[in-house]
Amino acid sequence: MKVHFIGIGGIGLSALARFMKYKGDVVSGSDIKDTPITQKLREENIKVDIPQSKNNIKNQDLVIYSAAVLDNNPEIIEAKKQNLNLLTRKDALNIILKETKNYCVCAAHGKSTTTAILSSVLQSSAIIGAISKEFNSNFRYISDTLAFEADESDESFILSNPYCSIVLNTQPEHMEYYNYDEQRFYDAYKKFLDIAKVRVINAEDEFLKDYKGDAIRLYPSIDIKNIEYLLENDEPYTKFRLKDMGEFKVWGFGNHIALNAASVILATIPILSVDKIRENLLKYKGIKKRFDILQKKEDFILIDDYAHHPTEIKVTIDSVKLYQKYKKVDKIIIVWQPHKYSRTLDNLEAFKNCFDGCDELIILPVWSVAEDIKNIDFKKEFSKYNITFCDKINTVDGKVELIQNNKVIKNITQGIVVGVGAGDITYQLRYK
Repeated sequence: MKVHFIGIGGIGLSALARFMKYKGDVVSGSDIKDTPITQKLREENIKVDIPQSKNNIKNQDLVIYSAAVLDNNPEIIEAKKQNLNLLTRKDALNIILKETKNYCVCAAHGKSTTTAILSSVLQSSAIIGAISKEFNSNFRYISDTLAFEADESDESFILSNPYCSIVLNTQPEHMEYYNYDEQRFYDAYKKFLDIAKVRVINAEDEFLKDYKGDAIRLYPSIDIKNIEYLLENDEPYTKFRLKDMGEFKVWGFGNHIALNAASVILATIPILSVDKIRENLLKYKGIKKRFDILQKKEDFILIDDYAHHPTEIKVTIDSVKLYQKYKKVDKIIIVWQPHKYSRTLDNLEAFKNCFDGCDELIILPVWSVAEDIKNIDFKKEFSKYNITFCDKINTVDGKVELIQNNKVIKNITQGIVVGVGAGDITYQLRYK
């Protein structure tokens, strides 16, 4: 087929585009601006047009668009005018994933990391909402067994054709999509589990503990023991024992890393030996934007983390505190780019407390797409922290510059600086 992706620069849509090209389809795409992702797609011989234009729609067999694309997009309008097969990413999944054996991971938190770990252990194909450092991409094709990061934000995980459903947690998130109906939200998770032949769940999750279907159940507080943290060749690792299977080691710091890895081990133990799982687990080297150490000097360390929900931010800070003990760097400085007005307001009380433990909080403007601007008094709501506001940051070797009104108002040259957020902060943290 000739397939065109509107919004191809997105981390999720770009992986699907790569997957379809590998399977033999003729793939093109467009986006509103160039990014490292769109540049890499061109290097892989995928035609990417910037900006979006009705001229990019040329009687393709299928046009797929991301959730961020609005109805007034010129390519959407032209595709409708040409009466083309026009599908959301969600609705296209049935076509894209119908011929693979899919191990699907879903959760409010931890699904990208777990999917990357899963792909390492299975040594399988992968479609991930992040860049795995093992193969430096959000996609690879090895076999028809696929580790797939499933998305609960729009119920698309139900359409991911799971052979195995892995659910780490079910904390309500993206509730605006579900019209703030918790029953509908949890029903979607139940359906995601019910349609799979194999199910792995965190049985201590508030919702999952009452799931009635057959499942491989992980009880983290009982099954995961002797958690230790260590640096090897200056890289962070978590070591733990799982049930009666012995000791495992996985890249990263934190109890959540042990839980993610344990879920993968339980999902793969029916088809792999314990020794093979233990060996392949060491192939996981982390993912970009998740505790991604960008600079490492004696008294200045810069970390990029995708955490954009209070629970994720708290876990990230806890991991940084562990890392701080080994690196003996005095201060922890958080640079926060709030992601969406709706998420910030829905979780405001939790956000106000999740930064505990940081010595300074730097707040950037809200990163928002396709939503109304809301008034949030960040100065008042976050007054208990040592706050600095700025428009953007600029990163050079050994330094982060805070910029307000196009002027540098402060330089940070010491401490562990951690950028958190799901917007363009990841690009601001990287210098060329």
